[in-house]
Amino acid sequence: MRRNAGLFVAISLLSGFGSSAMSLVAGIWILDLTGSTSRAALAGLCVYAPVLTGPWLGGLLDRAPRRPLVIAVNVMLAAALLALLAVRGPGETWLIFVVSCAYGVSYVLIDAGETALLPSALAPTELGDVNGWRSSAQEGMKLVAPLAGAGLYAWRGGHAVAVLSAAMPVLVAILYAVLRLNRTPADQPTERGGGPRTGLVVLFGQRATRLPVALAGVSIAMSGFTTAGIYAIVVTELRLPTTFLGVLASAQGAGSILGGLIVGRLIAGRGPVAVGVAGATLFAIGCLARCLPWWPATVLGAVVAGVGLPWTLVAAVTAVQTHTPSALLGRVSATANTAMFGPLVVAIPLGSAAVHLGARPPVIAAAAICLTAVAAATFHRPSTPYGETPTAPTPRRKAGADPATR
Repeated sequence: MRRNAGLFVAISLLSGFGSSAMSLVAGIWILDLTGSTSRAALAGLCVYAPVLTGPWLGGLLDRAPRRPLVIAVNVMLAAALLALLAVRGPGETWLIFVVSCAYGVSYVLIDAGETALLPSALAPTELGDVNGWRSSAQEGMKLVAPLAGAGLYAWRGGHAVAVLSAAMPVLVAILYAVLRLNRTPADQPTERGGGPRTGLVVLFGQRATRLPVALAGVSIAMSGFTTAGIYAIVVTELRLPTTFLGVLASAQGAGSILGGLIVGRLIAGRGPVAVGVAGATLFAIGCLARCLPWWPATVLGAVVAGVGLPWTLVAAVTAVQTHTPSALLGRVSATANTAMFGPLVVAIPLGSAAVHLGARPPVIAAAAICLTAVAAATFHRPSTPYGETPTAPTPRRKAGADPATR
């Protein structure tokens, strides 16, 4: 199992490096070609928008063998990135938008596919730890890859970054191919059919998954909602240079790396719901600290928020992996990703509008919303888990190979 754990962490490092480098360079490249900041910003929207299709795309992972599908998606992503070699001027800018959309679709399929494959490669007790390590690896790449991508772009241009980014999914596909998927999680029998509604019913029909996913969704949405407010606090309230935002980003990234390294043990000891509650609380505390009129408190608040945010995410992912029937894990994972990241599409522009009320009100409001979600989760009445009845034990599936994990 340690071999598989190492492979999954390596996959997170490689995919995180490629995507983080290209996501920054895509916007810079469009800006250089067109001179339009609004067009450059649309590249990021193209990446995030496909997450809204998660409930539909996730069904592919339950109808086809998961590992071959994830490998194929990585190979096609590499081919799409190489298409950027055709970009020569403003007339080919549309190619960058198309590739950004391809990245977004691949995120939905690959993230859900990896979430669905993990229980087939690891023991249930290892899921929390490995999910935390993967989170730390991805956050670490967010600190390193944008600098590397921007440096390579300045040196050799966008084509060089495209080639480097295309190499990452090829390597990831190779690592997926050598995984040992020799576990078949025992769960209740279930139908493999059904549409997006099936994923919604399973995800939100049981407290064990509903609460962690809701807490993660609220926290992640509030992280986007507070972006403009934090910018305003730094520039207009603290009167610091805009470069200080880089210090805050690094501080939050350091907190996320630390949080990812320890969250697995917390989940094993306290459970996903308790860790999700703790993570959302820490994120709220971090928001309030960043409202204080003292720059060291702002940095400390970024670290605390950085610890809390991956706790909510890892707790939600682990809950989905451990409480979802194997045959439905693809669509439920994709639906969970939509529930957690989809609200960003609305939260970011709302936060940009709310900052006109002042720098601190949006950040304080975000903290209040997170604490309200924590209170609701804490006093939530437990419900009957999906597929169980109060009077009968959960039937266990006969041992056998699940074609979705081959």
